[in-house]
Amino acid sequence: MWSANFIFSLLFHVSGALYRQWIPDTNFNNASNWDKGKIPCKNDRILFLRDKLSVFVQTPLDLMEMYAPLDGEFILSHSAGFAASDGQSEPGCERGEDITFKDPDQYKWYDPKYWQTTLSMSEQEKNKYIFTLDEESVPCQYDDVVFQPGTSFRVDLDSDAQNINVKTISLMNMKFASSADFDNYKQSYTGKLQFYGNASIAVTNTKCEDKSGCDCGNSDNHRRICSNLQQELRSHCTELDCTNPLKPQGHCCEICGAIIYLTYDDQFDLELYREQLINSFFGLGDNEGVQISMTKIYKENFSKQTIPNDAVSHIQIVLIDNATKLTTGTLAARLAEEIMADITSQGDAFGIVSAELKKSTNIEEQEGRNISAGKITGIVVGVLIAALLTGSLTFFFISGRIRVKIPLPLINFKNYFNCDVAETVDKGFSNPVYDPQVNLSPDSCGHYPGEHAINIVPHQAGTSIITPPFDGHDFGEQEC
Repeated sequence: MWSANFIFSLLFHVSGALYRQWIPDTNFNNASNWDKGKIPCKNDRILFLRDKLSVFVQTPLDLMEMYAPLDGEFILSHSAGFAASDGQSEPGCERGEDITFKDPDQYKWYDPKYWQTTLSMSEQEKNKYIFTLDEESVPCQYDDVVFQPGTSFRVDLDSDAQNINVKTISLMNMKFASSADFDNYKQSYTGKLQFYGNASIAVTNTKCEDKSGCDCGNSDNHRRICSNLQQELRSHCTELDCTNPLKPQGHCCEICGAIIYLTYDDQFDLELYREQLINSFFGLGDNEGVQISMTKIYKENFSKQTIPNDAVSHIQIVLIDNATKLTTGTLAARLAEEIMADITSQGDAFGIVSAELKKSTNIEEQEGRNISAGKITGIVVGVLIAALLTGSLTFFFISGRIRVKIPLPLINFKNYFNCDVAETVDKGFSNPVYDPQVNLSPDSCGHYPGEHAINIVPHQAGTSIITPPFDGHDFGEQEC
């Protein structure tokens, strides 16, 4: 039997909506809204940078001097109010000073820094395994938007799309589920102070009916989202320790880790499959430090208004090591391999048709691969050069184009002749023509000093050896 918490979690996911809460609060009693970092004392002179401003006041305040906005409002709680100061100083506020309310126009709808996702109790435990893409860090088209009661705010709605679509919007203890009702509120005096910009908020009161997931709808403002993130931090992207980082669709920065792209059929249920992955792989051993993002995308990166009818959607699974650390993505890449193996064995049971894996590489791994590749390349080149030289030399020797000089000291006749035996051999008669005398040095039985040339010349066809004529009769009569 399922617990009540599990049923709530399942319904929460099937609805396809998240509760997105606006964080900035233009509250008079919020010290962070003042340039001195403190709430004004009764001896301070209070200034406001902007005329158009809605400010919530929670407690009674004694004021010496205040320059109020020309076109603004103060929303007072039941016990709040303003009173003239009696002129007596209070501890820590003996010397009055100018204190200025910060610019509220800095808060923009498409800035992920100003939004917080509200989760159920069951989701909070699993949230540590969830990695949120930048486009999904601001309200998506099926989300419920909440401005907390008892707070004041001002939001810049500038957008690259005409409408900002949301499911519902709640503020000032009121909940709006239609565009008509919200438009009426926005035209009120308070509504004009709270919302401004070139876009309109469209309240659709519709939920995602596709169990394979729905597009967030913020791709048109991808550039604006990334610009807002980088404006305050100059560059919010973390320094990476991998050689080939990946860029998930819908995210502003590259990541070290892995991305799995799924194609699927009608049986695929995005939320159920994400539950399966978290329950089977996350929080176990080394996987404790891995986070996952799972969204529907169109690989061509079309906006929702320009997606062609025949475009094929994919499920993008992003795996990273804990996003708060400088990591290489090694753990995430290893987990991606395990998930791919699981898809091979039982992916069809979840409606998965195919899967494609892309993963980053650790610097040490890449260096090892480069060294191995260099060794293999060196061996192959060396073998080719050796074969080429050997073939060329053989060809030149055969064709007679090379003549080699061999130093005679390298030729040792000692292994082939014995000097003592050679001296007793009968040399026969001496013939000055055919047997010229050769004078050998005393160490002629050893190595010959000096160098002699040996010409290697191929035998030419048609060549004969010519010997000097001799008288056979005389030769026969010669005495031995």
